[in-house]
Amino acid sequence: MTQGARAVAIARGWLGTPYRHQASARGAGTDCLGLIRGVWRELYGAEPEPVPAYTPDWAEPGAQEVLLAAALRHMRPAGAPAPGDVLLFRMRAGGVAKHLGIAAEVGAGATFIHAYSGHSVVESPLSAPWRRRIAARFQFPKEGA
Repeated sequence: MTQGARAVAIARGWLGTPYRHQASARGAGTDCLGLIRGVWRELYGAEPEPVPAYTPDWAEPGAQEVLLAAALRHMRPAGAPAPGDVLLFRMRAGGVAKHLGIAAEVGAGATFIHAYSGHSVVESPLSAPWRRRIAARFQFPKEGA
């Protein structure tokens, strides 16, 4: 099984987990970053760095690209869309990238798995409005990387 397929299988195990800001506990609560952290832990055994407390605005007032910088430290930029890609979204034009998901299916029926306020972890269609918001795609590193 590829690393991307493993990431999708793990993420699907989080479906239905309630949204909880700053949490990362399958079945109990998570936010979008917590989902990525949980998948990372299952893939590698530990998180790559401590996660400081963060607010829901994700550093918007200072326009700091906190999530983008972290992704660049620990993941590889992705090429062609593939299952297991970590998707980083800008929720509004000109805003900082502050939402994350994992590509589950690609192509005509593309979907992604994510957690967002007011919902649980869900697998959503990667519709045109979501595709327009993608700021970057990353791949989890290969094992041992």
